[in-house]
Amino acid sequence: MKQNITLSVEQELLRKARVLAAERGTSVSALLSEELRRLVEDAERYQSAKRQALAELERGFHLGGRPAPRDALHER
Repeated sequence: MKQNITLSVEQELLRKARVLAAERGTSVSALLSEELRRLVEDAERYQSAKRQALAELERGFHLGGRPAPRDALHER
């Protein structure tokens, strides 16, 4: 289901957007709709990746090996 919105832009920007849309064989409305979709999808992917990274940090990482003995770390 689509819904109309009202948008105010400078005349020169609208003129250039119309030219761009015509070059791409589409409408200004379709250009804006696709760009909004991309912005929302990017934001959703970022949030998902952020949640995953934070969860992995919370679990921690096993890097192999064993911890060094305390005496070896503090030799003089």
